Amino acid sequence: MRLSSTEHSTMGALYIDGSFVCWTLEDPWRADKVAGITRIHPGLYRLKLRAEGGMHLQYLERYGEMHRGMLWLQDTPEFTWVYVHTGNEPRHSEGCVLVGNTVAGSATEGWTIGQSRRAYKRIYPRIAAAIKSGVGAQIRISDYA
Repeated sequence: MRLSSTEHSTMGALYIDGSFVCWTLEDPWRADKVAGITRIHPGLYRLKLRAEGGMHLQYLERYGEMHRGMLWLQDTPEFTWVYVHTGNEPRHSEGCVLVGNTVAGSATEGWTIGQSRRAYKRIYPRIAAAIKSGVGAQIRISDYA
């Protein structure tokens, strides 16, 4: 759920089964999409694991056997290769959803998140297990603010 958007960033909260698990950070909204610096459209997106590409290899090295593929949002209108991943500032997002345990900034100055790798290590196994089991996983991106 997106909570606050500035011209520099969008801060939100991630819930799993109705319980808050971490903060999110995305790029800001733009009327005209600009590759790598525009957030995705609100919607319900199925998640898949993408076990190929440069980010997958980086995360495999970083997280070892916990990592089974990037958390990949499916069928994002006007966007490709949208993931849930780590990072602390909007420039790390590249149009994706970042996760973190802490949030700093303000609605006037913009937002950052912290302890991103800790948050990712906490949420990733649960989401990946649901995908691998066949139960599946979805993420709802909603504009609250």
